[in-house]
Amino acid sequence: MLFTSALFAWVYLPIVLAGFFVIGKWSERGAALWLFLASLAFYAAWMPEFTLLLLASITFNYVVGQRIGALRSKSWLTFGVASNLLLLAYFKYAGFLVLNINALTGSEWSLGQIILPIGISFFTFTQIAFLVDSYTKGVREPSFVHYGLFVTYFPHLVAGPVLHHAQMMPQFARSETYRFNFTNFTIGMGIFALGLFKKVVLADGVSPYADAVFDGAEQGSALTTEEAWLGALAYTLQLYFDFSGYSDMAVGLSWMLNIRLPFNFNSPYLATNISEFWRRWHISLSAFLRDYLYIALGGNRRGDVRRYANLLTTMILGGLWHGASWSFVLWGTLHGLYLVVQQLWSRLRGAPTSPQGSTVPAASLASKVLSWALTLLCVVFAWVLFRSPSIEGALAIYAAMLGLAGVESGTSLWNAGLQVSTGWLLCAALGAVALWPRNSNELGIGLRALVQGRESRVAFVAGASATLIAMLILLNNSRGVAGAFIYFNF
Repeated sequence: MLFTSALFAWVYLPIVLAGFFVIGKWSERGAALWLFLASLAFYAAWMPEFTLLLLASITFNYVVGQRIGALRSKSWLTFGVASNLLLLAYFKYAGFLVLNINALTGSEWSLGQIILPIGISFFTFTQIAFLVDSYTKGVREPSFVHYGLFVTYFPHLVAGPVLHHAQMMPQFARSETYRFNFTNFTIGMGIFALGLFKKVVLADGVSPYADAVFDGAEQGSALTTEEAWLGALAYTLQLYFDFSGYSDMAVGLSWMLNIRLPFNFNSPYLATNISEFWRRWHISLSAFLRDYLYIALGGNRRGDVRRYANLLTTMILGGLWHGASWSFVLWGTLHGLYLVVQQLWSRLRGAPTSPQGSTVPAASLASKVLSWALTLLCVVFAWVLFRSPSIEGALAIYAAMLGLAGVESGTSLWNAGLQVSTGWLLCAALGAVALWPRNSNELGIGLRALVQGRESRVAFVAGASATLIAMLILLNNSRGVAGAFIYFNF
């Protein structure tokens, strides 16, 4: 049940909202239970066979979290985290491991077909963070219903953001959360409509160009340099608008429920170095990797060599988190190397200083533009590995991008009925939107300021948002093929 479907927007969501606020008038605990059960139903609509697994994971982590919080026991923490990682490893990495063992040894081991439960990476990381916080911060959650809702909360369940206990539990405890607020509901509709537009119009609009090039490379089709670069840029923009669109929709849905989710994107393609890119891209995952992996490994506290090793290890594991393939491992490795090179370069140059309030010289502006262009180029180059199903396909695209393929005319876009010139125009338009100084976070904040305390504006925005949502869902359904969000695969 996609956020972009008529079933979600016109059946599931109205029922969930109506039930939540009607029950909330009489019982806040009952409303929380209703939302918990509705979130389980949302997951069951995707994978009914794994709903019991999700419930078992929630129950296990709730019990272990209670023990950790009461005893501050490192043994319970180790047991809980290891159990979560083993569950994730089986479903996500066991097949990959056996495949590589067979390739190295010539054996023919088989675990059969292992189906990956949707959202397992997100709800596993969310619960690992809860267990660690229970040990390090003494976090406790006495209500199983609230804990279950914290994990399964449907706007974030299958594709994030990765949430922390402290971000959600105080909101579930507030009476205001369970009272319908038309202003909040209207703001939520506006943000949801913006995310829906990103997905249905922008991401799905440019995806055929990325798919044609990457699928062509996998099938052995010859690519020109122009086609390869167009495909790489198309995917760079598709991925951004697809995932940031989902994140905006999650934020908007939460506003409707009087709940605030953290922003997950902040104009990442405006970053002027790789560290800044990761502070802007998939912010919740970046923060998780920093707080629970990089710092746990020692961070920058044990010398430069250990610091670089920790950076590289963190990014390799971050790449592997996205999927069990060597393409993701190499993508993570590449970003780890980017970070190491950036740190070495900064150390070599020394931190630039300038008097407070002084005018930025032209050379500094030129340097900043150059840094931005180089950072974006590195990101685009790495996305090729992220998108390619195989190393061979990625190498074919890299060869074409670098002009080493020796192909003067390609057929991948032509066979897909796509024009190269149209693709470049589309990428230019989407690039301008991605680089626009006011991103969706700021637009949402501006929308709130626009309607706050002004009933006539609230009514107008509500009507306009509802109309736009209806039109976008009709457009999406008219295509006949539902475009799932890219991060549902991770």
